[in-house]
Amino acid sequence: MTAETYTVINPATASPVTDVHLASVAETDAAIEAAHAAFPAWRAMPPGERATLLRRFAAVVDAHVEELAELEVRNAGHTWGNARWEAGNVRDCLNYYSGAPERLFGRQIPVAGGVDVTFHEPLGVVGIIVPWNFPMPIAGWGFAPALAAGNTVVLKPAELTPLTAIRLGELAREAGLPEHVLTVIPGKGSVVGERFVTHELVRKVCFTGSTEVGKRIMAGCAEQVKRVTLELGGKSANIVFADADIAAAAASAPYAVFDNAGQDCCARSRILVERPAYDEFISKLQPAVASLRVLDPSDESSEMGPLISAQQKATVTGYLDGAEVAFAGSVPGGDGFWVPPSVVAVDDPAARIWREEVFGPVVAVMPFDDEADAVAKANDTEYGLSGSIFTNDLGKGLRVARGVEAGNLSVNSHSSVRYWTPFGGYKQSGLGRELGPDAPMAFTEEKNVFIAH
Repeated sequence: MTAETYTVINPATASPVTDVHLASVAETDAAIEAAHAAFPAWRAMPPGERATLLRRFAAVVDAHVEELAELEVRNAGHTWGNARWEAGNVRDCLNYYSGAPERLFGRQIPVAGGVDVTFHEPLGVVGIIVPWNFPMPIAGWGFAPALAAGNTVVLKPAELTPLTAIRLGELAREAGLPEHVLTVIPGKGSVVGERFVTHELVRKVCFTGSTEVGKRIMAGCAEQVKRVTLELGGKSANIVFADADIAAAAASAPYAVFDNAGQDCCARSRILVERPAYDEFISKLQPAVASLRVLDPSDESSEMGPLISAQQKATVTGYLDGAEVAFAGSVPGGDGFWVPPSVVAVDDPAARIWREEVFGPVVAVMPFDDEADAVAKANDTEYGLSGSIFTNDLGKGLRVARGVEAGNLSVNSHSSVRYWTPFGGYKQSGLGRELGPDAPMAFTEEKNVFIAH
């Protein structure tokens, strides 16, 4: 083992929580090789037995939801409400994908001269690289379908937020998963993550994070024609038409962007409001922002916590320097990486704050003229992950949803993620899809077998 460690910091107080060992290249290689050695037995396990183990893993997670949530409150600064949901989402993903091992159906295809059948076979070792903004659910979105399909998994949590991933790895063993089937390896992206990309025994890499890093991972995987799933940045639009319930749209807008302190790739960080309703919307948005409870996450009534680090705080405040903030909420005093929820009125579509992913509690608001203008403004971005449309005209809602270039749209809602529906982005927001009924197939090869009469 190397002597290198990382001190985990509580972002609400800027105080140390614990030290975590960071894996070396040699330790990463050993973990990958052990996962490769564990693969044949895991793959060969009868589907019903693999399903039973995943359900048992889900039950153990369920018994530790409060413990996992408390770890995330301290490690990531998440609110208690969010952290409980996140731990529960891991449980729910495991339960959902426990149905997959017995349902990885192939096909019988009519052919001349024989019988043709297809099989879905697991890839081998899958490397999953998890970000710091939602450490638990994004880990589960990767390992649950990958394990269900018969792969073994090596998982690298973000350096800033390793604690829940480490605990989930321990709970997997408590549930009876064989050793090395799910391995958690804390470490630097430049060491562990890079080795997932370059090691020939890793057959697929799943990465959630910045578009910049995602491009490098994709280029690296190309060297071995290695499969990759990427869930990257976003600059999603919240489109509010004048015929919508303006009070409801304004009341819900803060939660669509300030949840997790805006550190969410699905954050609706651009609000487009039809011009006749613009003034009314802004007048109702201000009290909604002011009433947002921004408190230390240890307070169970908190609705927004701190940013993850001093570096992230500096990045976000850099966007606010020189910007005309229309109004803002409050933050607690004392130490911690706090930025108030802030609303900026924008009229220039070239403004940095309108175009770039801030990844903090900052939202830009701009008027639009008609349906075509709304779609054009929403699509004027390199990203395409999510978005919302508020209107009482169902036809308009459907037209605009079809017109906006994004992978996950909601009408009169800000919902982006459900484990039983596919999730992923257009353009530079990513490659491939996670979640939904087809996710296990993304961790398989399809084999065709012809048998002559």
